[in-house]
Amino acid sequence: MAEKNVPPYLRIAAELRRRIADGELAPGDRVPSTRQIAREWDVALATATKVLTTLRQEGLVCAQPRVGTVVATGAEPSGAYAASAAGRLAAAPSPPAPDRARGRASERTPDGELTRERIVRAAIEIADAEGLAALSMRGIAARLGVAAMSPYRYVKSKEDLVFFMADTVLAQASYPCDPPPGWRERLEAGARALWTLHRAHPWLAHVTPLTRPLALPHLIGYSEWMLGALDGHGLAPATMLNLNILLYSYVQGTAVHLEREAQAVGTTGMSDEQWMDSQAAAFDALVASGAYPVFAKVTGSFDDAGYDLCLDEVFELGLTAILDGLTALIER
Repeated sequence: MAEKNVPPYLRIAAELRRRIADGELAPGDRVPSTRQIAREWDVALATATKVLTTLRQEGLVCAQPRVGTVVATGAEPSGAYAASAAGRLAAAPSPPAPDRARGRASERTPDGELTRERIVRAAIEIADAEGLAALSMRGIAARLGVAAMSPYRYVKSKEDLVFFMADTVLAQASYPCDPPPGWRERLEAGARALWTLHRAHPWLAHVTPLTRPLALPHLIGYSEWMLGALDGHGLAPATMLNLNILLYSYVQGTAVHLEREAQAVGTTGMSDEQWMDSQAAAFDALVASGAYPVFAKVTGSFDDAGYDLCLDEVFELGLTAILDGLTALIER
């Protein structure tokens, strides 16, 4: 029964580990893809991605170009790992026992100790680990060891929960105690603070659409910081808001790829490097066609190490370019 309180990705990984140990999946056999795992166990794709990532880290599976994720040669759960996994299951808290007198599950944590803050904190932990799609009120209740409907006493709906989650995370933004004197330094500090939050919580980029902004106190706090940098330079109010939105959308648009990167690994069963290796022949053919001479010249200028995309470097380059462009507008 204690197994029910183990995170879903660990339970699924344990089952696939058993299939490998029992020979149901032999070396070289394809393991279920993320979509197959999601369908078979009724979990989110983000959870399925964590399953394959866990098995890959253990050396039980590997990504094979043009094939997918397969059982690694000589893969066999070691005794040490099996003991570790068993320990995690044994250490997991047992689910609430039925309370026949009241006809519902009794709560290990009394309602007096359950708060909105605890619920929001648990939800953030789930979203950080498995993505926003894996979030459910029932899953939060299981994580906190309370009755399935208890969270609804403090949070009316999942939409409200995401609202509180986003505001809680945005409250963690760290700005200098003494605002920098220059507009550029202040905008730079605000943008970097926002990037740091998205780095820590990739799901945040999917929460606040530009065209339908949420009335989050700490999102307004971020805007207050950025608008404070633009104030007093003779800019029209609409221009000030547009520039604030421009910088926010730049950070958000770049951060969206943080979660997509993890999803792509799970969907294809390949790391970024393996994916590029699998596409090498196609890119070489395009370069050799002569139809894209500048692209061929740029990509051909790299040494054997090639080019590695780094989102942090892209963010820094883009931020510098935007701020350089604003100089003419603000200081003219």
